[in-house]
Amino acid sequence: MKKSSLIIGRQPLIEALESGRAIDKIFMFKNINGENVQTIRQLAREKNVPVQMVPVEKLNGFTRANHQGIVAIAAMVQYIDLQQVIDHVVSSGATPLFIMLDGVTDVRNIGAIARTGVCSGAQCIIIPDKGVGALNEEALKSSAGALEKIYISRVNSLAHAVDTLHLNGIRVACAEMKTATKVYEADFTQPVCIIMGNEEKGIQHFLSKAADDHFTIPIAGDFDSYNVSVAAGIILYEAMKQRMLI
Repeated sequence: MKKSSLIIGRQPLIEALESGRAIDKIFMFKNINGENVQTIRQLAREKNVPVQMVPVEKLNGFTRANHQGIVAIAAMVQYIDLQQVIDHVVSSGATPLFIMLDGVTDVRNIGAIARTGVCSGAQCIIIPDKGVGALNEEALKSSAGALEKIYISRVNSLAHAVDTLHLNGIRVACAEMKTATKVYEADFTQPVCIIMGNEEKGIQHFLSKAADDHFTIPIAGDFDSYNVSVAAGIILYEAMKQRMLI
């Protein structure tokens, strides 16, 4: 962890939060109390920044400085509110093509998906505020800089994000192993958000149930599945191809 990516201490963190600086996560001593703690908790809620309670050894591992029970990791990308993204994309005249990541924890995969997304015309990647690694230098390197060229919306509930998408007329689609519709038979020409799931667990049931469309990517033989970033590439290329043919 580069020291420049750390925000150490209570007042520096308050100033960073109030200034709108993007923060990936706040680590807070599990027995913390005293001055400014409630202010930090409130600001973290308002800014949708996850807070993790940890033993003091975890904080000491970050820095030898006087951390006052709090260390935060500054984000290397700027997170944008989902509704603001939708409003901007629609007002620009573009047809929304979004990607939602459910349980995708490897930042290299996220970086690769961002790179493919930019190349195929996707405008936004939606990630949950928990269960995703920090979008750090490794993620940026994997994306070849694409993470700075696509909107990243971090939400505290993927279910609520689906509701927001639906309220704005954006369909939700997901790839599954057992469904009759092939990826090239699905319609990606309309406003759509594609959910990509964890390679081992797949897409959570409540998200699959909320999806409007389900499709499968054909696989030769009986091998398990594609890597998630490769699967995203196949789907996004199909979406781009369909939109180019309109």
